[in-house]
Formats: sequence, structure tokens, C-alpha cells
Amino acid sequence: MLSNLPAFIIAMSLLTITPGLDTLLVIRNTTRGGIRDGLITSLGICLGLYVHATWSAIGVAAIISHSPSLFAGLKTLGALYLVYLGVCGLRALRSGAGLIAKDTKQQQVSWRRSLKEGFLSNVLNPKTAIFYLAFLPQFINQQYSIWLQSMLLASIHFGLAMAWQGGLAMTLEKAKNWLSNDKINFRLQCATSLMLLGLGIELIVSVYWGN
Repeated sequence: MLSNLPAFIIAMSLLTITPGLDTLLVIRNTTRGGIRDGLITSLGICLGLYVHATWSAIGVAAIISHSPSLFAGLKTLGALYLVYLGVCGLRALRSGAGLIAKDTKQQQVSWRRSLKEGFLSNVLNPKTAIFYLAFLPQFINQQYSIWLQSMLLASIHFGLAMAWQGGLAMTLEKAKNWLSNDKINFRLQCATSLMLLGLGIELIVSVYWGN
């Protein structure tokens, strides 16, 4: 049913491990309240993905029904966004800023607070909304239910994000030292940025020269 699923898994895996707002929130909350705080925060973040997937499905369905050519343009926009992320990542290599705060003081935090912080951080993030609207159409097969496919794609993203963020929360001390290493930072940023750039270009080619 889904179109080009391996490419989606690769792209989402790269985007998941690339440090961003969600990752930093999980790190901050794990540092604040321990592994439980970090895991519940990650759960809240990942539940928010279904909200974005639902709005994306509604928007994509409307676009397809009115203009197939506009749908192709939307797919191109999503591919260009990957290129943009790759270029930004490569440009960021010139900056030596650290990714992780090293404050290890912990406190007791309500699970409701952790869940709410994660959920609202994701749902209210306009970048995530725009990303889902522009990116998910790359992998939607117009012959099947757009909403169901969007939910399946969000579920894959859910699993990848929970695995990464949960693993990061459970190994925070080790991950802090690893990610704070300048050489590791440089190599991870370089590798993920180049792969995002290449994947974006490949998707652009598939839109206009694919079968």
C-alpha cells in the first residue's frame, strides 16, 4: 500500500537521530527528573505525531482532489526541505556549540507534567506540522486510504522516535559524553547532513523522472 517505504524509514531514522527540539526536551527532562521523566516526555512527543498525521491527511486529500499537479509540487517541496536540512546541517559544522547541557541535578516530576510537556511541544511546533504536510505525501499511494497510510507512517515514526529517545533517556550519562565529544559531533552531523541532502535529491529525481 505505502509507496517507497524503505526510503521513508531511512529518512525518518536520520531525522530522528538528528538533534532537535524533541531530542533536547527529552535530554533536559531526563536530566531534570530521571529516566521515567524522559520516557514519559518521549511518549507525549510521539503521541503528538498522530495529530500532525491527521491534519496532513486532510490537507493532502484536499490537494489531490483539486490538483494532481499541485500534489507533485507538494512532493517537490518536501524533497527540497530535506535538501535544506542537509545544507543547514553542513553549514552548522562551522559552529562548535555543544548539544547537551550537563546539569545533573534531578527532581520529582509528575508524569502528567512530563506527558503534557512532550505532547504540547510536538503538537504546537509549526515546523513539525509543515514537515508532515510536505513530507508524508512522498510516500502516499493515491489508490488507497490517505488517512490510513498517514497513520501507518506516523506509527513507524512513533516506533523509531520512541526507540531513539527512550534509548537516549536510559543511557543519558553515556550519551552525554559521547555526543559532547567534538569529533563524534562533527562526524554524526556530517554523515546525517550528507545523507539527508542525497535523499532529498533522489526524491526530486523520482518526482520528475521516476516511473
